[in-house]
Amino acid sequence: MSLVRRQVERMSAYVPGEQPKVAGLIKLNTNENPYPPSPKVLEALRGAIDGKLRLYPDPTSSALRAKLGKIHGFDPDEIVIGNGCDDILNLCVRAFCGECEKLAYFWPSYSLYPVLANIQGATQVELPLDENFQITAHPALLAKLGGVKLVFITQPNAPSGVWLQRVELQRVIEEAEGVVVIDEAYVDFAAEDCLDFAREYDNVIVARTFSKAFSFAGMRVGWAAGSRELIAALNKVKDSYNVSRLSQLGTEATLDEWDYFQGNVKKICATRERTVSALAKLGFFVYPSQTNFVFARPPSPVTAKQWFDGLRARKILVRWWDADRVRDFARVSIGTDQEMDRFLEATKEICQTD
Repeated sequence: MSLVRRQVERMSAYVPGEQPKVAGLIKLNTNENPYPPSPKVLEALRGAIDGKLRLYPDPTSSALRAKLGKIHGFDPDEIVIGNGCDDILNLCVRAFCGECEKLAYFWPSYSLYPVLANIQGATQVELPLDENFQITAHPALLAKLGGVKLVFITQPNAPSGVWLQRVELQRVIEEAEGVVVIDEAYVDFAAEDCLDFAREYDNVIVARTFSKAFSFAGMRVGWAAGSRELIAALNKVKDSYNVSRLSQLGTEATLDEWDYFQGNVKKICATRERTVSALAKLGFFVYPSQTNFVFARPPSPVTAKQWFDGLRARKILVRWWDADRVRDFARVSIGTDQEMDRFLEATKEICQTD
């Protein structure tokens, strides 16, 4: 007789992007920022490595919440801090969706959502995106929201990188009976955001991360904003000390380096547009991206798998999934200009060879 819950035995674990051990690889597979944190942030972290590490961190990250609230126009009680955005998503499942209750997510999207649903033993409701990876809030789709306790929406979408139309997203929010979580992990690379929905609707939470635009993936800090009632529920189910002392202090220092962060975002967006243009000239179809990655389909007769394998043979890692609706594409994180030049050279070689 197994000691493991039946639900856990049956499920498949989330598969993160490969973290290679081989030296000399160009890593364009996990949407990390190619530029380091500000030198002043690193200096603040070094200065915080002292005897205070023996003490527990602030359990509610109060100073960080206050800074975020001032920047984005929320009271500190309307913000919660997590161990990365994934922690926030997990807290939402624990707080708002019980076993056998309905959890909905749009698909294709972030593959962690069904994993979290399986862990909880929730009933999954898959909401299909249309052929352009957009929400089309027609009556049949809205009807699926009946009785749903929690809805996850990635904005901009992953893996496509496209910005979801706000009017369609708003229709989903207004039709939903439960909590709607707008996962804005990549929004700092987009032209707009949806934080206003968290202010306007009592059932909306907007979740964000410092991993992408702020170059802090290794520190694991995420945050979410919403009504006091929803945020209080997340605080009830979070771990006692879910964000380390160094992570809190480093993130506070990062928020003081706003110009540095925005400068990196502008560089990445410029490199993204140059990459899209170059791929299009090679015959690739590329979705319009509002993220720090592109989702591209190679020209026939080259398949996405051949492109992925060819890049890997040339020590360049991108992300490919053998799954319906996405297997014809590969997702490419935006690196430095030098890294993307090598990526484009290798891509051209593969297309000419095949």
